[in-house]
Amino acid sequence: MRFDFHPLNVRAVDRQTTDAVAISFELPKDVNGAFKFRPGQYVTLRTRIDGEDVRRTYSICSLPGEDCIRVGVKVLEGGRFSTFANTHLKPGDVIEVMEPEGRFGVEIGGTHDYLLIAAGSGITPMLSIAAAVLSHEPHSRVTLVYGNRTSDSIMFLEELEDLKDAYLDRFTLITLLSREAQDVELLNGRIDEARLKELAARGLIDPAGADAVMICGPGEMIDTVSRTLVDLGVDEKSILAERFVPADGQAPRTPPSPAARAAATEGAHVETILDGRRLAFDITDPQMSVIDAGLAAGLDLPYSCKGGMCCTCRCKIVEGEAEMAVNYSLQPWEIEEGFTLACQSRPTTKRLVLDFDAV
Repeated sequence: MRFDFHPLNVRAVDRQTTDAVAISFELPKDVNGAFKFRPGQYVTLRTRIDGEDVRRTYSICSLPGEDCIRVGVKVLEGGRFSTFANTHLKPGDVIEVMEPEGRFGVEIGGTHDYLLIAAGSGITPMLSIAAAVLSHEPHSRVTLVYGNRTSDSIMFLEELEDLKDAYLDRFTLITLLSREAQDVELLNGRIDEARLKELAARGLIDPAGADAVMICGPGEMIDTVSRTLVDLGVDEKSILAERFVPADGQAPRTPPSPAARAAATEGAHVETILDGRRLAFDITDPQMSVIDAGLAAGLDLPYSCKGGMCCTCRCKIVEGEAEMAVNYSLQPWEIEEGFTLACQSRPTTKRLVLDFDAV
């Protein structure tokens, strides 16, 4: 099943910085196969905090084939799960973990030049990608541009340094700090247009010559970097980006359209298809998404970020119409084929049928 959760024991909670930890989960033999993943993918964690079901999505930072799966969790202001993980989670605790998902990342094999650009906790999928590429593609090269505030806020610093030492000729690590001075002036500041263009001018990065360009971090950074890469000759369609959700999973939402308000006023009837079962509920609040309305009706629908970013709630419209408040993950062709994100969908017709089983 696509949305299976498995109770996994916490093997270790390793402090990375003052506000970030790496959590390792044991993988028993009977579920090991369910947790095969492509470097760059993520898992959804679920637990109860103060009696409430809380789910959050985190990128995998371990290597495929290991006997554990590991994620990095940085505290977000107001973040319930991130605060819980950094202050209360300990070895021996049990967390429900969904099987790996996500389209971000790489298929290992061949020889390639990779350009990875990350900020803050956006390093988590990049660590898995870089380590997998360097260990399994013996002739590939990886350049990682990594932005942080200070050296003390760099997650996985020791592991990145180990990779640099192990693959001196094939791994280039460029660290930018915005609130701590470094000897090289170019490396002082955020990852922005000017610095990326200067790095390219000096031959430290070659965006147009890279076989794969991947970005991970806050949405504003991704937008800036994407525009700059296009200016530097990169095909926009070849840029892979993974947006990390701001402030506890919520992104700015567009207001409901007149059609959505009219449908809710009449009482929009929604049917969902999940694992072959049909379940129904009504939406009378134009601000309420399909996921929120389904949860309020007692349904267990698949979701995680609720920010339009992770695609866990991706489904297909098979009858009726809907609009999305935000969309950071579906491609134009998917929308054309009728796919939508249930966490952002609001019915614009009186009847809406969504198929979560559609591939």
